[in-house]
Amino acid sequence: MISRCALGDRVAFAALYDATSAKLYAVCARVLGQDHAAEDAMQDAYVKIWAHAGRYRVTGHSPMTWLITIARNTAIDRLRARRQHRDIEEYHEGIAAPGGNPEQVALARSEAGRIQRCLEELEQERRQAITGAYLDGLSYAELAARADIPLNTMRTWLRRGLAALRECMTR
Repeated sequence: MISRCALGDRVAFAALYDATSAKLYAVCARVLGQDHAAEDAMQDAYVKIWAHAGRYRVTGHSPMTWLITIARNTAIDRLRARRQHRDIEEYHEGIAAPGGNPEQVALARSEAGRIQRCLEELEQERRQAITGAYLDGLSYAELAARADIPLNTMRTWLRRGLAALRECMTR
């Protein structure tokens, strides 16, 4: 099936997905926990499998080993990216009035949770751009260089990401 995927056979890719998705999801969930992050990592892994199926070589290892390696590495990359950005709650706790009463702290945590959920709805690139710009203080140029995209594309990602974040926060 992998060699047929390398030839652009979508039917073979669908069959490969059906045959292996449960196992690859389990691999991603072991690394990231059973949530949307594991599902996203699994989908990213399949995009990589589709794009790089031509690189697969029969070496004595099972094809499943190759697929699992891609899924595991994709999940680990996502975990590393997640750890690079401090959690939103940390920022809100720092912003909350020093010596604030328990109600203020609870409200700040609740708001942080809402922001975190809305950020998780964004595409990974836009989420990383927003947290990099507004939480880590990176410039647009630094973000564009990090993502290896043109500066105007980064500005568009930020503008659209913030619009989606604003829409989510009003729900």
